Amino acid sequence: MRKIDMIIVHCTATPRGRDVTAAEVDRWHRMRGFDGIGYHFLVRLDGTVERGRPVEKAGAHCKGYNTRSIGVVYAGGVESDCVTPADTRTEAQKTALRQLIDRLRADYGIERVNGHRDFAAKACPSFDATAEYSR
Repeated sequence: MRKIDMIIVHCTATPRGRDVTAAEVDRWHRMRGFDGIGYHFLVRLDGTVERGRPVEKAGAHCKGYNTRSIGVVYAGGVESDCVTPADTRTEAQKTALRQLIDRLRADYGIERVNGHRDFAAKACPSFDATAEYSR
Protein backbone atom coordinates (compact mmCIF):
# COMPACT_ATOMS: atom_id res chain seq x y z
CA MET A 1 0.00 0.00 0.00
CA ARG A 2 1.32 3.44 -0.88
CA LYS A 3 1.91 6.02 1.87
CA ILE A 4 -0.89 8.60 1.71
CA ASP A 5 -0.45 11.75 3.78
CA MET A 6 -2.70 14.34 2.14
CA ILE A 7 -5.96 15.01 0.35
CA ILE A 8 -5.97 17.43 -2.56
CA VAL A 9 -9.28 19.07 -3.49
CA HIS A 10 -10.10 19.99 -7.08
CA CYS A 11 -12.98 21.31 -9.19
CA THR A 12 -13.97 20.02 -12.63
CA ALA A 13 -13.81 23.60 -14.01
CA THR A 14 -17.31 23.19 -15.40
CA PRO A 15 -19.97 25.91 -15.18
CA ARG A 16 -22.22 26.53 -12.22
CA GLY A 17 -25.19 24.15 -12.25
CA ARG A 18 -23.73 21.62 -14.72
CA ASP A 19 -23.62 18.17 -13.18
CA VAL A 20 -20.67 15.93 -14.03
CA THR A 21 -20.21 12.20 -13.49
CA ALA A 22 -17.09 10.17 -12.81
CA ALA A 23 -17.69 8.37 -16.11
CA GLU A 24 -17.63 11.70 -17.94
CA VAL A 25 -14.37 12.79 -16.27
CA ASP A 26 -12.95 9.34 -17.04
CA ARG A 27 -13.67 9.95 -20.76
CA TRP A 28 -12.06 13.42 -20.62
CA HIS A 29 -8.94 12.06 -18.96
CA ARG A 30 -8.65 9.14 -21.38
CA MET A 31 -8.88 11.63 -24.27
CA ARG A 32 -5.89 13.43 -22.69
CA GLY A 33 -3.91 10.18 -22.61
CA PHE A 34 -4.47 9.17 -18.97
CA ASP A 35 -5.20 5.54 -18.13
CA GLY A 36 -8.54 6.59 -16.64
CA ILE A 37 -9.96 9.19 -14.30
CA GLY A 38 -7.19 10.87 -12.32
CA TYR A 39 -9.26 11.57 -9.19
CA HIS A 40 -10.20 9.05 -6.53
CA PHE A 41 -13.61 10.58 -5.72
CA LEU A 42 -16.04 12.96 -7.42
CA VAL A 43 -18.83 14.88 -5.66
CA ARG A 44 -21.85 15.64 -7.85
CA LEU A 45 -24.20 18.61 -7.50
CA ASP A 46 -26.68 16.66 -5.36
CA GLY A 47 -23.91 15.52 -3.00
CA THR A 48 -23.62 12.01 -4.43
CA VAL A 49 -20.05 10.76 -4.06
CA GLU A 50 -18.83 8.65 -6.97
CA ARG A 51 -15.68 6.58 -6.87
CA GLY A 52 -13.06 7.25 -9.49
CA ARG A 53 -9.62 5.69 -9.45
CA PRO A 54 -9.06 3.13 -6.68
CA VAL A 55 -7.31 4.72 -3.69
CA GLU A 56 -4.68 1.96 -3.85
CA LYS A 57 -3.60 3.37 -7.23
CA ALA A 58 -1.70 6.67 -7.39
CA GLY A 59 -3.78 9.49 -8.79
CA ALA A 60 -3.24 11.66 -11.85
CA HIS A 61 -4.43 14.98 -10.46
CA CYS A 62 -1.50 17.00 -9.05
CA LYS A 63 1.98 16.75 -10.52
CA GLY A 64 4.58 15.85 -7.93
CA TYR A 65 2.00 14.80 -5.31
CA ASN A 66 0.05 11.98 -6.95
CA THR A 67 1.77 9.10 -5.19
CA ARG A 68 1.18 10.52 -1.70
CA SER A 69 -2.33 11.97 -2.01
CA ILE A 70 -5.98 11.23 -2.54
CA GLY A 71 -7.61 13.39 -5.22
CA VAL A 72 -11.14 14.63 -4.53
CA VAL A 73 -13.01 16.69 -7.13
CA TYR A 74 -16.37 18.46 -7.09
CA ALA A 75 -18.52 19.26 -10.12
CA GLY A 76 -18.26 22.98 -10.85
CA GLY A 77 -15.73 25.67 -10.10
CA VAL A 78 -16.42 28.31 -12.76
CA GLU A 79 -19.21 30.74 -13.58
CA SER A 80 -21.55 30.16 -16.52
CA ASP A 81 -19.04 31.97 -18.77
CA CYS A 82 -16.80 28.88 -18.34
CA VAL A 83 -13.85 31.15 -17.49
CA THR A 84 -14.35 33.02 -14.22
CA PRO A 85 -13.34 30.93 -11.18
CA ALA A 86 -16.13 30.67 -8.59
CA ASP A 87 -17.01 28.60 -5.58
CA THR A 88 -20.07 26.99 -7.13
CA ARG A 89 -20.50 24.23 -4.55
CA THR A 90 -24.09 23.49 -3.63
CA GLU A 91 -24.96 23.01 0.04
CA ALA A 92 -25.22 19.27 -0.69
CA GLN A 93 -21.68 19.30 -2.15
CA LYS A 94 -20.29 21.21 0.84
CA THR A 95 -21.81 18.67 3.22
CA ALA A 96 -20.70 15.67 1.15
CA LEU A 97 -17.15 17.03 0.75
CA ARG A 98 -16.85 17.58 4.50
CA GLN A 99 -18.14 14.07 5.26
CA LEU A 100 -15.90 12.46 2.63
CA ILE A 101 -12.80 14.33 3.81
CA ASP A 102 -13.55 13.49 7.45
CA ARG A 103 -13.97 9.81 6.55
CA LEU A 104 -10.76 9.71 4.49
CA ARG A 105 -8.85 11.44 7.29
CA ALA A 106 -10.06 8.84 9.77
CA ASP A 107 -9.49 5.86 7.44
CA TYR A 108 -5.96 6.88 6.37
CA GLY A 109 -4.74 8.98 9.31
CA ILE A 110 -4.47 12.10 7.13
CA GLU A 111 -4.07 15.54 8.67
CA ARG A 112 -3.23 17.63 5.61
CA VAL A 113 -5.88 18.86 3.16
CA ASN A 114 -4.97 21.29 0.39
CA GLY A 115 -6.48 22.76 -2.73
CA HIS A 116 -4.88 22.14 -6.11
CA ARG A 117 -4.09 25.86 -6.24
CA ASP A 118 -1.58 25.35 -3.41
CA PHE A 119 0.61 23.36 -5.82
CA ALA A 120 -0.11 24.87 -9.25
CA ALA A 121 -0.74 28.29 -10.78
CA LYS A 122 -4.50 27.67 -10.96
CA ALA A 123 -7.61 28.86 -9.13
CA CYS A 124 -8.73 25.24 -8.63
CA PRO A 125 -10.77 24.40 -6.58
CA SER A 126 -12.01 28.03 -6.58
CA PHE A 127 -12.11 28.25 -2.77
CA ASP A 128 -9.52 28.03 0.00
CA ALA A 129 -9.67 24.30 0.78
CA THR A 130 -6.62 24.51 3.06
CA ALA A 131 -8.37 27.00 5.36
CA GLU A 132 -11.80 25.37 5.14
CA TYR A 133 -10.56 21.92 6.09
CA SER A 134 -7.89 22.94 8.62
CA ARG A 135 -8.24 21.44 12.06
